[in-house]
Amino acid sequence: MHSKRIFDLLFVIPGLLLLSPLLLFIALLIKLDSRGPVFFMQTRIGQYGKPFNIIKFRTMRVANKGLKLTIGKDERITRIGHWLRYYKLDELPQLINVLRGEMSLVGPRPEVPEYVALYPDEIRDRVLSVPVGMTDFASIEFRHESELLATSHQPEIDYIEKILPIKLAYHQQYVNERSLWLDFRLILLTFKHIFHHP
Repeated sequence: MHSKRIFDLLFVIPGLLLLSPLLLFIALLIKLDSRGPVFFMQTRIGQYGKPFNIIKFRTMRVANKGLKLTIGKDERITRIGHWLRYYKLDELPQLINVLRGEMSLVGPRPEVPEYVALYPDEIRDRVLSVPVGMTDFASIEFRHESELLATSHQPEIDYIEKILPIKLAYHQQYVNERSLWLDFRLILLTFKHIFHHP
């Protein structure tokens, strides 16, 4: 078994066991807050271009559809959804994706197929040569992405033209510098920014 996979499992298996009461509590809050399923699943592109369903806690009303992006105080977000997003708790079910081997704890954040199709070929092959992850350089840098896009008059265009190229540069940086020590540092940085959320 690859050392990165062992690293992931050493964190994920005890993590899921320890977090199970919190996960059940969040699931209950979601069910009490609005109608619909507890989980939100969306197709993302993983390592080597393989699609998979990413798992998150549902933070939006089921009836509403719109952009692939979430912008600022999006009216589609539920009351509990705002709180889950603020503390990134909606991301916790992705630990299941890691357990399944579809994701890693650290790696380039997986995008929807529509945005991956916009990657330059050489960059796409490079970025998708490693497992996608729950966090990375770009996740930390753009942790307030929805607030940034809230001021845009054309958020999807600005995301594609301004933010996505920077994310791809960060993804390539991770691919070039990847190591278990870097993964550990990025996990610690992610927690630091969550608990010091402005």
